[in-house]
Amino acid sequence: MKKLYVSNKDESVRMFKSSFLELFSKVHWSIPLFIFLPAISYLMYLAIISQNIGLLQVAAWFVGGIGIWTVTEYVLHRWLFHYEPPGKLGKRMHFIFHGVHHDYPNDSKRLVMPPAVSLPLATAFYFLFRNVVVHDGFFAFFAGFLAGYLFYDMLHYAIHHAPMKGKIWMALKTHHLKHHFKDPDAGYGVSSPLWDIVVGSEFKTGKEQKAGQKQVTLD
Repeated sequence: MKKLYVSNKDESVRMFKSSFLELFSKVHWSIPLFIFLPAISYLMYLAIISQNIGLLQVAAWFVGGIGIWTVTEYVLHRWLFHYEPPGKLGKRMHFIFHGVHHDYPNDSKRLVMPPAVSLPLATAFYFLFRNVVVHDGFFAFFAGFLAGYLFYDMLHYAIHHAPMKGKIWMALKTHHLKHHFKDPDAGYGVSSPLWDIVVGSEFKTGKEQKAGQKQVTLD
């Protein structure tokens, strides 16, 4: 990504010639709440009422699902959303997937994932994990996974459009805005900077940047 941003205003750009497709590319920030809160509640009902495991196990599987979401979020953001295939078609695909958000980061209608994308992805992950997590804790696990996603979506909107107070919230906001306006090739975590720290994609300090530039010069 050569450009860090085009606009920092709440404005949009047309993505599709088709008005029908364009309609599905925009969504109000509250829509994921109406879709995924009932799904999470029902999964937790199945986990607590229909499964032969205790509440502590339900809680543990739920937290585990959140943890797996943070990994998934990092992997999707870094290696899918920031991947630009070669050619004009690749550039176009990248713009649709994520480039538009970096060019118009404060576009309030494109800050949460539209249902046309989130529902197929959620369905795919459901069947993927259903075959991997062969345990009575699956429903609690997937409820946690969806809760992690919903937190990510709401936090992402809040970072760009809501006043945030407190050290933790301001740290998360600063981390993500650095990704937009300082270095789009670092700081991929939105819900948490954990995996940036673990993998080594955290933002470089001034000393590290100078050391890198010096090394390039010597090479």
